[in-house]
Amino acid sequence: MAIELVSIPTADQPLDGLLYRPDGPVRGGVLLFHGNTTNFYSGPSRFLPPYLVDAGFVCLAFNRRGHDVVITRPGKRPGGGAFQTAAEGIDDDEQAARYLASEGFDRPIVIGHSNGGLLGSQFAADHPETAALVLLSAHAGGPDTYLRAGAAGELGAGQSQHHLDLARSLVAEGRGDELMLVPGWWYAISAASLVDRHENTPDLLDNARSITCPALFLVGDREAAEVYPAEAFASRSQGRAEARIVSDCDHWYTGVEDTVARMVVDWLTDVVG
Repeated sequence: MAIELVSIPTADQPLDGLLYRPDGPVRGGVLLFHGNTTNFYSGPSRFLPPYLVDAGFVCLAFNRRGHDVVITRPGKRPGGGAFQTAAEGIDDDEQAARYLASEGFDRPIVIGHSNGGLLGSQFAADHPETAALVLLSAHAGGPDTYLRAGAAGELGAGQSQHHLDLARSLVAEGRGDELMLVPGWWYAISAASLVDRHENTPDLLDNARSITCPALFLVGDREAAEVYPAEAFASRSQGRAEARIVSDCDHWYTGVEDTVARMVVDWLTDVVG
């Protein structure tokens, strides 16, 4: 396969990534959306492309502006996952889709992991031309997602409301960029990003009612159904949808990467043809 380093312009920070091309016939183009505080060279965005390219798919794996935890932008301005917003992530995915369309693939297949899966559901709901959607442990999102995750033992656990109140106070004081340590979160999150996550995160199950393309939702058997609602999503989706539980599997698919990749490729080969 051929691999090209690409840079996708946005109104602010370019999105860097890799474009993978098969040597032989091409079946379609795939957008890979990474999860919270990760990047295009880790997790499913790293281990899926060789399998997808071998099956004839062009793949674009890219960094959203909210990649990793904290990065330094020009002028020593802070950025990264600790400062991400829902609107920024949605816009980044739109820019990446436009880039892939310029390469000849205007009906993309979307594969997203975790928060990237939630954003993938938003993209598919907004774009009925989406050829297929694969959700890898996408979280439920929606109103009060931060507090619901806390009730499930994540994102603040029993202190979720306290941290949310503190974040709102910091934002009101003009200190929204101040970093907070929240139990169950990925290291650090800014006050403004925490409030945005609570108020503006898309709703996975609401999106499902607008999704008409074929959809596959994979989730590990170690993941909470109330946080990663695979079966509820499949029952609400308007197109052909399937939920599968992967055995002996955590949120990052540790040790079952080959199994997951083959499940994704086999399903795509069947629905895309």
